[in-house]
Amino acid sequence: GTVRTPYWGRWDTLSAGQQAVNRSHAKIRALVEQAVATLKSWRLLRKLRCSTTRITALVQAVLALHLASSA
Repeated sequence: GTVRTPYWGRWDTLSAGQQAVNRSHAKIRALVEQAVATLKSWRLLRKLRCSTTRITALVQAVLALHLASSA
């Protein structure tokens, strides 16, 4: 995938395009931070001791439940 980085500088000195990029970056970042916080709050995942394939499936299920409940 592509790594997206926000533009640095004062908000009023950025061009309109740079401000739009920063806004979209902030929206994506907020969703990711919320998802990570949700994963950390699930006790099942903190005490989990199994194969990485199972962990991946469980994480996907937890995030699907989180997105369904927040929509």
